Parts: sequence; C-alpha cells; structure tokens
Amino acid sequence: MSGGVGVRYPSGVTGSASSSASSAAPAAPGFYAARLARPGAVLAPMAGYSDAPMRQLASEQGALWTVSEMISARGLVLGGDSERLNLGRPYAGERDRAVQLFGAEPELLSAAVARAEAWFAPAAIDLNMGCPVPKIRGKGGACLLQTPEVAYALVGAMRAATALDVSAKIRLGWDTDRSVEVAQGLEAAGASLITVHGRTSRQRYTGEADWDAIARVAASVGVPVVGSGDILSAETARQRQRESGVATVMIGRGSVGNPWIFRALAGGQGGEDRPSPQVRARTALRHAELQTRFYDDDSGRLTLRPLRKVLPRYLPDYPELHADLTQVVTVTDVEQVLAPLLGTNPAQTGATASAAAEYAVSYP
Repeated sequence: MSGGVGVRYPSGVTGSASSSASSAAPAAPGFYAARLARPGAVLAPMAGYSDAPMRQLASEQGALWTVSEMISARGLVLGGDSERLNLGRPYAGERDRAVQLFGAEPELLSAAVARAEAWFAPAAIDLNMGCPVPKIRGKGGACLLQTPEVAYALVGAMRAATALDVSAKIRLGWDTDRSVEVAQGLEAAGASLITVHGRTSRQRYTGEADWDAIARVAASVGVPVVGSGDILSAETARQRQRESGVATVMIGRGSVGNPWIFRALAGGQGGEDRPSPQVRARTALRHAELQTRFYDDDSGRLTLRPLRKVLPRYLPDYPELHADLTQVVTVTDVEQVLAPLLGTNPAQTGATASAAAEYAVSYP
C-alpha cells in the first residue's frame, strides 16, 4: 500500500492503515445501517451451504442480508477464477449480499475487493477472521486473531479499495478471549460492522457459544455488533439479542432447511419457525430446482450432491424419508421421494416442480 498513515490501536498496538481508513470514527452510515433499521437476522457465511440457492431462499423469507461462502483473495486475484466463480456469483437479481474474503496480505485484499465489486456487485465486503479450518492456517481466517495488527491493516486496505461498507467476522480469539481488544482495533481501522462468533478458534464448534463475551464486545465499540453462535430457533435469537445488546444475530446451522426462521424474526410469522410439512416439502423441491438452474449441470449428478446433506433438514420429523433424500441425483428424484407430502403421483414428473416454482410468490 502507499500513502499509509499511522493508526492508534488498543493496548498500545500500532500498525498502518490506508489513508482513507478512519482512525477515529466508523464509516458514514451505509448498507449495514440501512438494513439494521428493521427487525430480522442475517444468514451466516457457511462453506458448502450459503451458496446462491440458499441465499435466495433466505432473502425471500426476510433475511436482513446474506453473506457468501468465503473466497480466497489470492485465488480471486492470482488464480484462474472468472466472474463465473460460483462462490461469489449472484443469482439473477440478487441484492443485500455481502461477499466474504479471506487472506493475510493487504495488497491482495485490496485487489480482491476491487475484483469482487466488479464481478459480483456486492452490497458490502466482509473479512473472514473466524474460520478455524487447518488448511487455511497462515493464509487468513482465525489466524489473524494471533496477529490482529495485520487484520487492522487489511481492513484499512479494503476500505481504501471501495466505497462499500467493510465489515469483519471474528471469533473471541485464537485460544483466549481477546475479542474486545480486536473489535476496538477493527473499529479504529474503519470497519463499519463487526460480527462475533462466541467461541475461540481452538474450540472450533465444540462447547457453547459465550454470549456474555459477545455482550462485552457490543458494549465496547460504537459500530454495530452482530452476535453469532448456537442460534437454532427464533425464540433463542430474540433472547440472545435482547440480553446481549447486539444489533442483530447471525444464523448458520439453524437456517439450514429452515429459511422461515428469518420470516419469524422479521415479524411476519409470529413465533413459528416452520410452516406445514407440505410447504416444507415444496420448498425442498424448489431448493433442488434452484440448485440445478444455478449450477447449470445437465446431468444433475454434480449439482444435487451438495444438497443431500440439506434436504433432510427440511423434514426432521419425517426420518423415513431421509435415506432416500441422501441418494437423490435429479430434481425428479427429489419429487418422487417427497410425493407423499406433496400430494402428487410420482409418475407426474414436472407437475409439482411447476407448483414449487410458483411458491416464491404465493407464500406470504
């Protein structure tokens, strides 16, 4: 980077950030502030889950915004990727989506922001500081919690590269809780919003998320804080938001096979997370249709394989269907498995698919 200026960080840590990053105040109100003016929750970035079809279903049900699966800044800039990259590519007409990047080099993050903005037209850019997967160690993710001054420089470089809101998703720390210190440093570097998952990297996904720690972060910074961890129902989401003082919550596992959790939190469905079995079956079928359409694989053999772990989650109360749902290859297979709930003759291929396609506009 060039033209950097000194930024004062918490606990005496110093570093450098781009001249366009703020050392005293968050960015001017933008996308995040506008979306947080209404009730609701956010779809979490989940590798292998929060792709375009899942984001579409969550958005239709009222998610405040969605976040893409994380994308390597190095791969985006130096690899052979194109605007057809599925991890960041929007579905037709997609809005209210943040693209999440990971990396550890300011120059590459800056270039990746520009490329992501040009290719994917995101509403905001998010920095991944929470992924604990071993294969990305040293390349970003939760490793940045060991050297937070690097993360501050990354946020500064990203802010310099775009007029969009730049946010960061962190864990409490690498192996101990440093979340307040890190969040304050990210705010000073120019982050417009911070999401906190209430576990350390060492914990990965074991134990319980520490919402007391998330509350301390929310009280320590002036930018909005989004809380994440163990939100499996709308009731839990409301309780955690109320008790922790976060601006809203981010939902991951609790939204898989259950996009209606966003509708419940947006105020359109009371306290009920899930509609009738027939509606859930129709939506599972529609998810398969969206998957096939987005990935455009004529055989269906590749496109529906990732959904085998998702489809049973739509119908946890119908375990007798789960084995067959984990073997589907085509949309027709899905329709045949779900025929008892859809009220159709399995031989009438395509009839229910058309009905499911209408679901997006017919379900309030």
